[in-house]
Amino acid sequence: MQKIAISGLNATDNPAPGIPVAKSLKDNYEIIGLSYDPNEPGNYLDIIQKTYLMPYPSLGIDELLKRLKEIKEKEDISIIIPCLDAELPLYIKYQDEIESIGVKVVLPSEDNFELRNKNKLDKLSKDLEITYPKTYEITSIDDLHKVTQSMNFPIMVKGNYYKANMAYNFESAIESFYKISNEWGFPILIQEVVSGEELNLVGVGDGNGNLTGAVTIKKLTTTDIGKIWTGITIEHKAMTEVAQKFIAKTKWKGPFELECMVDGNNVYMIEINPRFPAWVYFATGVGINLPQHLVDIANGKIVEPQLEYPSGKMYVRFTDEIITDFNKFSQLMTKKEL
Repeated sequence: MQKIAISGLNATDNPAPGIPVAKSLKDNYEIIGLSYDPNEPGNYLDIIQKTYLMPYPSLGIDELLKRLKEIKEKEDISIIIPCLDAELPLYIKYQDEIESIGVKVVLPSEDNFELRNKNKLDKLSKDLEITYPKTYEITSIDDLHKVTQSMNFPIMVKGNYYKANMAYNFESAIESFYKISNEWGFPILIQEVVSGEELNLVGVGDGNGNLTGAVTIKKLTTTDIGKIWTGITIEHKAMTEVAQKFIAKTKWKGPFELECMVDGNNVYMIEINPRFPAWVYFATGVGINLPQHLVDIANGKIVEPQLEYPSGKMYVRFTDEIITDFNKFSQLMTKKEL
């Protein structure tokens, strides 16, 4: 049975995509977990056959390749699906080196990865014939003061790659400015808030300009940090067309998520995530198994597009508990594998 390595095994109140991806593939493949923390719940779930602790991405490509070679020798993994924002730049930049050790990845190019930077989305949105909210790039509190003089609160304060907070006054904007810049650096983006309902689309591009599948949802309820708790599938032609244009123009390879505000047929681009979202199993559940599409692409198969799915299907996330032996945690800590 083909072995596939998956990261992002966290399943707390800020869930990562790894467990939903593993659930989508568990019936046909052996799943090997790549974990950065022994506390990640996915380390102890039955759908993960074996887990290996990984070096933090900040340690660089040499440490990553060393660890992947060790895992390849023991498990003969054939495909890796990285699911975390922090590790993606490393995997994308060095995907040729990773594939040289006999492990396939399905990832966008560096140029395409840079395209979805928030300070470049204005140009990309114009190319896709949709709107990007008015956005200002700043690097200081003085800049923040200047740009907010011509804006109405609330505003969005965003990192160029990750993180976004809504600020309802200047004081909360300053707080968000420092929090995000301390974690992710500069520039900071200040963006107008647009009206409409938020729709999210998950899809996969085959690298040749084809959208192999996509599902659009509306979040009904979310956690305090914006993670979906309940949602519903939506058939929205304009969203699907935006995704098709995005894939055709960029020849994006791999998973992606579009976060948009939609007012009728007017679509405002908010963000593009270069990975599966944590709700990707929703797509699998309504008949479009996007992680399987990715595996098929990695294996050199032609994937026939799947763009039809039932609307009105509901997604409900819930909490659960597992009971396990503490010696498993200790083993993972000491031996770096479980």
